[in-house]
Amino acid sequence: MSDLVVLPGEGRKLTTKAQEVTFKATGAQGSAVSIFEVVVPPGFDTGAHFHEHSQEFFFILEGELELMAFEPTERTGDDWLGWESADGERVVRAGRGSAMFVPPHTPHAFRNATSEPVRMLFQCYPSPEHELYFEEIAEIWSTGRAVDPEAVEEMRRRYDVKQITPMRFEPPAAQPAH
Repeated sequence: MSDLVVLPGEGRKLTTKAQEVTFKATGAQGSAVSIFEVVVPPGFDTGAHFHEHSQEFFFILEGELELMAFEPTERTGDDWLGWESADGERVVRAGRGSAMFVPPHTPHAFRNATSEPVRMLFQCYPSPEHELYFEEIAEIWSTGRAVDPEAVEEMRRRYDVKQITPMRFEPPAAQPAH
């Protein structure tokens, strides 16, 4: 079968403790848009960020995420969850079937505040920028060593990721067995 038809569970998969990303359409296939299926674990927060050139589209297939895509009246430094736009937009809790389009220069973020993984379809234009970003971030996390913040910041610069608030991964505490 050609790589233009990708069945459930198929596609190149990158798995880290903070995300599982399956490549569904890539620049190598001739696509101008990178398309991924992403599993977001409980406790993962992208942190607010924006892109100068890229545009993104997120579609929730299963589960629920907190979503934000607007310019806040004030970019507070450490946390985006309380942000509000001049028009009164706030962070929303969005479930299955919800979508978020993010044009260039638009601050945005998502967080899984639930105890269940969330599955979403993620598209990014232009290809292959996010493909390379996911590959490099997976390589960094897979070493098992402490992450060098300066190296991560340099990687973000190369891939048009302008971080505003920190990325976090704080899985919920395991419940004791009864």
